[in-house]
Amino acid sequence: MTSLPLAAHFTTAPRLLSLRGEFPGVPEDWAYLDAAATAQKPRAVVDAITRAYSQDYATVHRGVYNRSSRMTEAYEAAREATARFIGGRPDETIFVRGATEAINLVANSWGSANIGTGDRILLTQLEHHANIVPWRMLADRAGAEIDVAPLTADGRIDEEALVALIGPRTKLVALAHVSNVLGGVANVRRIADAAHASGAKLLVDGCQAAPRLKVDVAALDADFYCFSAHKLYGPTGIGVLWVRRGILADMAPWQGGGAMIDEVRFEKVTYASGPQRFEAGTPHIVGAIGLHAAIDWVEGVGIDAIDLHERALLAIARAELERLNSIRLFGPADSAGILSFAVGPARGGAQDGFVHPHDVATILDEGGVAIRAGHHCAQPLMRWLGVPATARASFSAHSTEADVAALVKGIERTMRIFG
Repeated sequence: MTSLPLAAHFTTAPRLLSLRGEFPGVPEDWAYLDAAATAQKPRAVVDAITRAYSQDYATVHRGVYNRSSRMTEAYEAAREATARFIGGRPDETIFVRGATEAINLVANSWGSANIGTGDRILLTQLEHHANIVPWRMLADRAGAEIDVAPLTADGRIDEEALVALIGPRTKLVALAHVSNVLGGVANVRRIADAAHASGAKLLVDGCQAAPRLKVDVAALDADFYCFSAHKLYGPTGIGVLWVRRGILADMAPWQGGGAMIDEVRFEKVTYASGPQRFEAGTPHIVGAIGLHAAIDWVEGVGIDAIDLHERALLAIARAELERLNSIRLFGPADSAGILSFAVGPARGGAQDGFVHPHDVATILDEGGVAIRAGHHCAQPLMRWLGVPATARASFSAHSTEADVAALVKGIERTMRIFG
């Protein structure tokens, strides 16, 4: 395969980023195209974590000795940086283990107090299981119902249909800002306006948006916004839940323990205010510092530059794959850095006429290309697509044209192997 030059795909070719050398875990001969699952880490993040676990390490919010005070300042500085990154305030920003815990927190705290028998929760067809299962569990407990907004033919959220589904019993709309399978970008502000007009709240899963789009929770007018650090070039085990202040003040604690209390007596407990009420126990101190380093790194590169870079590579990949026979591409053409596809139809061993994505991923791995294969924690979406699973390539700041070339070469080899 001969990779087409950028000029063949763009009237004005954008300048691609050249950041591969900043990622110690990504050698030149390895095409890591699974950033939607988890991002590789730039050296700045690795160094910050190493330093935090070595010469800087101490607990936070408890010790009065100097190093503990400095670590507490660093931890809270991470909260301030995170809030600024998404256009929020530190007193609205909660550190959690990840977006999954964030959504469960909202479901168990705000949801349990505000959703009851006969109420409705509105989701969309493309949601990740983490934005389906907690609401199904809540609906089963509370006697509520779940509505599902359909998709357009090219895999976008059907905004007209979604807005039409919002009714007087709708208490919450929950959706992905960017689909983890199809890469489509939701018109969050329009949906927020429709939800608020009916008195509903809006939760946005920003896991795929935060690493590649400028997020401004005020401009989006969301009520809850969450994302995981490990998809934003940061460490695993920490994520962010932003909650509008007026809502946060009325939410009851979800977990009990140290740090989230004001006063504890056997007969009565009073709780801390603000985000601390939801951060029981010793927090992931180094995770927060690693997240801060990741945010600093992304801001240094420029989120708009990362978005343009990923879209440029995605456009090249789509153009190259569209010229091949028997390749089915899923999702909108202007998706944000994520490309799902199927190879086939194939001869023996195929499912539904296609080479199984696990076989595709295995053959690509033999050629040094890492992609995701499976249902991507989006089984309802797979049923809508009419396939049991897809192969998914997802780009990041360190991806290159050579990665795209290796991807297409591996797919061509797969097609030859399966006839």
